[in-house]
Amino acid sequence: MNWIFDQKETPSSEGALITWIDHRFLTLEFEGISYHGEVLADESESQELRLKINHRVFHIRKKHELDELIQQLGLDKPKVRKIKHYNAPMPGRVLKIFVQLGDAVAPGTPLLSLEAMKMENTLKSNGMGVVKSVFIQEGEVVDKGAVLLEFD
Repeated sequence: MNWIFDQKETPSSEGALITWIDHRFLTLEFEGISYHGEVLADESESQELRLKINHRVFHIRKKHELDELIQQLGLDKPKVRKIKHYNAPMPGRVLKIFVQLGDAVAPGTPLLSLEAMKMENTLKSNGMGVVKSVFIQEGEVVDKGAVLLEFD
């Protein structure tokens, strides 16, 4: 039987002994060494566990027959969408523009800083693209929904 520890497939190991102290705490004995453990999260529906053993957190999942098929079909890769426009999510004043024409952006890339209600908000990309047009300037006031950037 194979297990997945921290996204790495690992065959099960013989010779490990687990002693449960209660429903949450355990002792793991392996190759003559005792380790103290705690169950941090038990997500039985997805067959996943998050364990803390000797102050280190492990994400453990039992490998399922469908895992290989899902991987072969490419369904295990996150879907990233291409963006065409970036609109202002709120009215405010553009403080700083972090991108320029020709820059490639990925999800999470900071695009610009917008001041709204005396708070500075860093607006980040929610997809992939290459900056084609910048319709704003630093210091400009924009309305909610205004097109700020265009991407290829």
